[in-house]
Amino acid sequence: MSWSKLKKQLESFLCPALDGRVEYSATAYRYLPDKAGICYIAVDKKNILNMKDITSTIKWYQTEQEIKNDSEIQIPINDEEMEAVRKDTKGTVPEDRLKVIARNRKISEYAKELLSAQSSLSKSNFIVVANQFLSTSIEESIESNDILLNILALVDRRIGKKRILNMSEKMKLKHPIVQYFYELRLSTL
Repeated sequence: MSWSKLKKQLESFLCPALDGRVEYSATAYRYLPDKAGICYIAVDKKNILNMKDITSTIKWYQTEQEIKNDSEIQIPINDEEMEAVRKDTKGTVPEDRLKVIARNRKISEYAKELLSAQSSLSKSNFIVVANQFLSTSIEESIESNDILLNILALVDRRIGKKRILNMSEKMKLKHPIVQYFYELRLSTL
């Protein structure tokens, strides 16, 4: 599918409040087939997500330690995770320390997932992911670990107000760029 048709199709799925505000762009190099070009998503004419450039206004993490030390990241811990730590330590650790251990374990997993998603985004081809988005269900796109699929799903008109509001806990565990588009969508409700 040509880029102009794909772009038109993607923009037809934008929620009405974001129509005209969110813009997709992708360039390709005609004589360099191994080069993906520059792909970006702009909001209100401001380049928000440039897939090949980590100097955008959104925070990009370089190491797992940066994620662990980021005070803005809130990791919820549930009783099952606390119980797993309690089993591993055979009940010899005080309760307050159990929560710290459980949080550290969860944040390590989260950091690895986040860095993996970031690296796959910088290597991905926007057009391939956009075609994948158009051919899969909206639920699969939201649940995916792919940052771009999450973004395309969040600005989609098929996601209603109730579903957006129910996603708040899940969005805390997503990359900051996904959180940005979630907040953008919330502002339109």
